[in-house]
Amino acid sequence: MTGQPVIKAFSERTRRVADQTLPTNAWPANAAPSDLISPGRKRLGRALMAAATLGLLAVIAVQILYKTDVNAVGFETWRPVVYAYVLWGTALGIGQVLTRGEDGQRALFLLPALLFTVAMVIFPTLFGLYIALTDWNLSSFSGRKFNGLDNFWQMLADPYYRNALFNMVLYVLAVLVEYVIAFGLALLLNAQIRARKFFRVVFLMPLMLSPVAVSWMIGKSLMEYRFGPAATLARQLGWENPAFFSNPITARISIMVLDAWTFIPFMMIMLLAGLQAMSREVLEAARVDGANAWQTFWQVTFPLMLPVSVTAIILRIIFKLKLADIIITVTSGGPGGATDSVSSFIYREYRDRSNVGYGTMLAMAYLIIIIVFVTWLLKFANRFVRNVN
Repeated sequence: MTGQPVIKAFSERTRRVADQTLPTNAWPANAAPSDLISPGRKRLGRALMAAATLGLLAVIAVQILYKTDVNAVGFETWRPVVYAYVLWGTALGIGQVLTRGEDGQRALFLLPALLFTVAMVIFPTLFGLYIALTDWNLSSFSGRKFNGLDNFWQMLADPYYRNALFNMVLYVLAVLVEYVIAFGLALLLNAQIRARKFFRVVFLMPLMLSPVAVSWMIGKSLMEYRFGPAATLARQLGWENPAFFSNPITARISIMVLDAWTFIPFMMIMLLAGLQAMSREVLEAARVDGANAWQTFWQVTFPLMLPVSVTAIILRIIFKLKLADIIITVTSGGPGGATDSVSSFIYREYRDRSNVGYGTMLAMAYLIIIIVFVTWLLKFANRFVRNVN
């Protein structure tokens, strides 16, 4: 019992000493770790990060001006830019610790990911933008020359590029047909049928094959117009000249079929997973209420599957926007560019014409189109699902 007054008196003396030592409101009860850092230390950290950032931007600006022949002062290689980037990353980490204390130390764990993203995504994108503003053909002895927006105006007047964009619209719209087929297959494989596991493996086999292998196995072999089995069968059915890739319309349809055969299993397996995760009690309740098979699907199954369906369609569209390998292998964009996608057209611009500057301008413009389109698509899908539900 005698110990409690002693402890209480000691605590009171400690509190009075602390009150005399520290000024009033020096350490607020709700102070964050960064609030306990002295202003001079914070100014030093901010000055260090600002100086490193300005130094990095100055080195990059000098190098760009030198490479574009605007300034005679610069570096022969981009190695000094790499050194400046490493110093900038180091100064950024030190500055975070100086200005934020323990929070800055925790931020150091995210710094490598940030530096990697900047080095592998931001810098290549900016460098690609620089190349897009140059006249650079690998078959020319003149080398790389800055030409401003000449590649951009050439792109706007290029009928083959506009045709490739039009083809991409058709290829993307074909995803809706693929979705219907994939949904039907998912419903079939979700039903209680014989050899269900066997059919699941069989329907997934196209997804296991490389698109290039599919191109040679089907496009170059089965659909070969002289001796291919598909061409032979078409002749027996009355098609006199079954050339699947000689006519623009049939060539586009054939490319859509090849690509759909490869990626319909991808949508099917996502939809099948959604069907298997669906509550059986809801379907049984619909049957008890007297709904037939079509009413159960349209009023119960399809609305409940909308989130999975939208996800599958968006992912498939993203894959479709990169369509190139089947076209390059089977038709090389022909006949007359009728089957070209934007990716295959850019590839041929690099490979056949060695036109790096113009090809990069096409790629940068397509990247902007994809970003805008996918952003709008995600917002539209989110609003559509929310309104339906």
